[in-house]
Amino acid sequence: MKIIVDKDKCIGCGKCYDVCPKAPRIWKVDENKKYYVYNTEYCHNCKLCAGRCPKDAILIIKEGQ
Repeated sequence: MKIIVDKDKCIGCGKCYDVCPKAPRIWKVDENKKYYVYNTEYCHNCKLCAGRCPKDAILIIKEGQ
């Protein structure tokens, strides 16, 4: 699985992080205060992050698609 965050669309609101049940293990913030995924090992594909993003900046792609 891949979780892609469009840095041009991300406004750094943190809603993806706040809604994620595994946030500290999956998400980090860069120097521009924008969120990115650094580890999908703990992600269980709930897609809450993508649904909560007000800018539609998160794309989740399952392997094989």
